[in-house]
Amino acid sequence: MFEEQRRRLVEKLIEEGYIRRPEVAEAMLKVPREEFVPEEYKDLAYVDRPLPIGMGQTISAPHMVAYMIEAAELKRGDKVLEVGTGSGYHAAVMAEVVGPEGHVYTIERIPQLAEKAKERLERLGYGDRVTVLVGDGSKGYPPAAPYDKIIVTAAAKRIPEELVKQLKVGGIMVIPVEEEPGYQVLYRIEKGPEGLRVQRLLPVAFVPLVEEG
Repeated sequence: MFEEQRRRLVEKLIEEGYIRRPEVAEAMLKVPREEFVPEEYKDLAYVDRPLPIGMGQTISAPHMVAYMIEAAELKRGDKVLEVGTGSGYHAAVMAEVVGPEGHVYTIERIPQLAEKAKERLERLGYGDRVTVLVGDGSKGYPPAAPYDKIIVTAAAKRIPEELVKQLKVGGIMVIPVEEEPGYQVLYRIEKGPEGLRVQRLLPVAFVPLVEEG
């Protein structure tokens, strides 16, 4: 049942232009989103919308996961930092794209969610290429820096300097920024030798990025 729903969703996302590359389509066909949503929402796993996962957090809509991965130009072998693990679904899709040559470091500030995501990712076979960490994602994870790509799944008030520092020259960060109260825009930031190239992509709605002092 779920395989057919998954295939139809991926076809729809290709038609709508959210998925542009075959490797992103393959990754989304492989990852069972139904494993990342609470039991009571399993029937909605392949409806293209965010779903609650507890603790006031959500699993992103599939089109947004695809869109962010495409915007970051994620590729095989990339070392990625994800801020906001949530259910672990986005990390699993990225793990499929980067392959065994790459690695995803994902930070979650809520220990219970991190623990569940880690268990789920390990059970589904992603334990070797996804490292789940607990902490303040706005500070990044310096021990594994610099990163080829950084994907932030919570809205920041401004672009966190610490994350820019941990991005490789030539790297790309995709991050939602709250430009004014209640209005968020997804940014694509490319770090060049001369500085940052910032593109505004589209209006979005994410949970806020909580920065600890």
